[in-house]
Amino acid sequence: MALTTLKEMAATRRAKFGTFLIELASPGVGHILKSAGAQYVFVDMEHSGFGFDTVKRLLRYMEAAELPAIVRPPSRHYHHIARALDMGAEGIMLPMVGTAEEARRIVAHAKYPPLGHRGVALGVAHDRYAPGAPATKMRAANRRVAVFAIVETREGVENADGIAATEGIDGVWIGHFDLSASLGVPGRFDHADLRAAEARVARACARHRKSFGCLVMDVEGGIAAWHRGYDFICYSGDVWLLRDTLARGIADLKTALAAGRGR
Repeated sequence: MALTTLKEMAATRRAKFGTFLIELASPGVGHILKSAGAQYVFVDMEHSGFGFDTVKRLLRYMEAAELPAIVRPPSRHYHHIARALDMGAEGIMLPMVGTAEEARRIVAHAKYPPLGHRGVALGVAHDRYAPGAPATKMRAANRRVAVFAIVETREGVENADGIAATEGIDGVWIGHFDLSASLGVPGRFDHADLRAAEARVARACARHRKSFGCLVMDVEGGIAAWHRGYDFICYSGDVWLLRDTLARGIADLKTALAAGRGR
């Protein structure tokens, strides 16, 4: 069965492949990513210059390409979560989640009553501007929206079991850079302390049947991540894919011409 929604993806341990957007927001980007085989896209607002207007446009491009989008808002505050969802994000990814209480608060921000306290705005972007019975629309939104927590601090690792156990959390991701910094080994992704922390979060996800995700920068890293228990594999991102592919091409051209492979 083809996995077409983030909820469906999070419900299985099959490998899911997507990519990360932090810079490019052109109208064709959704179709480009879909034609390349991406199953989802991770749109970042925490570290990018994307504002809500830009992300709202991006979400329409993704809808046109039938490519589910996870949005990382700039914070865990209610107004950031609710705005991302009202604009039509199918999933939200919240940074720096350190406790089960924070995870429960995030879920409450993201869900309509009786599951949470998300403010009700209907007939807008998230429900495709369509009419309909409010109760039906609210139940559908509560079923559709996927919520992911990013563990990227020592506190988050220590509380990983409670975070993964939280009802309404569909998956946990690791933020490797921030986690390595929190552990005192910044950028040392193969350090034993980071690997031990990662394994602890992986066990929590497996115990509570939650998906487990991360960003990888190359194919070898993605294969290794799969073998360490990850099932959401986010392969690189727009900046690095463009930069590194262009750099390789220009370097190869220079080498070939220096070797006399030209007129």
